Amino acid sequence: MKTNPNKLWIIVFALGWLFDYLFWKQAFGVNFAIFAMACLTAAFYLLLSDGLRPNRTSLILLPLFGFFAAVTFIRAEPLTTFLAFTFTLLVMTLLAFTYLGGRWYLYTVADYVAKSLKLFGSMLVRPITFITDFHKQQTEAGIQPAKQNIWPVVRGIVIALPIIAIFASLLASADVIFGQRLEDFIDWFNIDNIPELIFRLVYIVVIGYGLAGVVLHASTESKDEKLANEDKPLVPPFLGYVESTIILGSVVALFAAFVVVQFQYFFGGTTNIHIDGYTYAEYARRGFGELVTVAFFALLMLLTLTAITRRETEIQRRIYSGLGVTLVAFLLVMLVSAYQRLGLYEAVYGFSRLRTYTHVFLIWIGLLLIVTIALEILRKERMFMFAALIASFGFAMSLPILNVDAFIVNQNIQREIFVQSGDTLTRSSDVELDAAYFLDLSDDAVPPLVKAYQSTALSDSVREKIGASLACINYERKLNDSELTWQSFHLARLNADNALASVKNEIKGFIIDDTSWPVMVTTPSQEDFSCSPYYYD
Repeated sequence: MKTNPNKLWIIVFALGWLFDYLFWKQAFGVNFAIFAMACLTAAFYLLLSDGLRPNRTSLILLPLFGFFAAVTFIRAEPLTTFLAFTFTLLVMTLLAFTYLGGRWYLYTVADYVAKSLKLFGSMLVRPITFITDFHKQQTEAGIQPAKQNIWPVVRGIVIALPIIAIFASLLASADVIFGQRLEDFIDWFNIDNIPELIFRLVYIVVIGYGLAGVVLHASTESKDEKLANEDKPLVPPFLGYVESTIILGSVVALFAAFVVVQFQYFFGGTTNIHIDGYTYAEYARRGFGELVTVAFFALLMLLTLTAITRRETEIQRRIYSGLGVTLVAFLLVMLVSAYQRLGLYEAVYGFSRLRTYTHVFLIWIGLLLIVTIALEILRKERMFMFAALIASFGFAMSLPILNVDAFIVNQNIQREIFVQSGDTLTRSSDVELDAAYFLDLSDDAVPPLVKAYQSTALSDSVREKIGASLACINYERKLNDSELTWQSFHLARLNADNALASVKNEIKGFIIDDTSWPVMVTTPSQEDFSCSPYYYD
């Protein structure tokens, strides 16, 4: 880039055109992964060609990039794909921050904010300064820029156009398909398309310009990483040890009283429900959100106090750490209580997306709390942000590995099998399989639904519910069917199509009535099933 800036501009504007080619009027699919991979490959090529090798620690981020980029066209569940897009971009941003330095694992919140602002500034300014600096270096070296004469180019184009037109018309007459492609190409330049072409050209230039700024930022600003609070705290400790100890001690005492009460639920949850007169829903949902909120804000309080409290002697440090560890231990007990309540609710009413997200989230926040205890004991508080980042990556990776919508289908159908077999916990509630909820799920849910429909383990009534769901899903897919290009290829969509094709003859017995709203399905046993999903979590 230093000796041949044209290489940078050619590559980044080619990436801008690639973005247009992959995304213009296209649904999301494999196109995002292709574009992200192209950007990363191009950036590494430009930096390596200038002799700028990445730090080994930064290379650890590459497998994470590959995983999340692949998930964007493998899973269709909304939160899973949203997190896949988000974390793909996050990993690419971290690489821009730390390509040469490799100290991303030491970042704090202040570092993320400062470096994000700096990267944004580089995207706005650095391409311009790169051009001016290059011309300045050329002048100082005594190299005069070559004089450009545009007229030979103009004359060449004027002479070439009629020659190309003649040959093109002859070739179009010789081949019908080529003639159609040529006609489409000419129509593309129709005057009606001019505003659209201008808009697309503008965002191609903007994308290329921004990518140039990112590459230039990585080449110069990611080497000597000065981190916040490394030499001295951003905000010096100002709160006294006594004040902090009183605050922590009071909260610990309150949490201790709460935990003592909670232990009765750990060793006799269902018995206590009947004694207290709670229903399953009231017991499971009562206070769940409050427990998670308390855990979050208590952890935030502990981190804030740790950053601003003066601890001048070893005894003060040990007492403060002991209180902090005790506080986190009580938070873990609260999360176990919340997890137990959620598990009971799921056992009785089945799984939903929100319940599944929360289930996975509680596991990862619990692990984060355990790591927080270890960091406090080892006095490595600065590493908390790294631990939080790993927990975030873990949560985002757990969802596609779990396959949320397929998991919901499998668990809810398994629960129905338990009901049929006489399981006392689930039989105590008259909640049947909510097959209508399956209509709200993504393409990830279709293969397990088909597998369940083909299974002989379920009763005929449950199989009919699942068959009605598949009939509704198949109807909606045909109603919204549109021809997709290869840019929009999605593995979940392909798997769903193949699964539905395998039972197309069986679901023909489910009659769709779309003459009124909501659309209804009549099963082979003459039961009616609505194709309008309804759900309240």
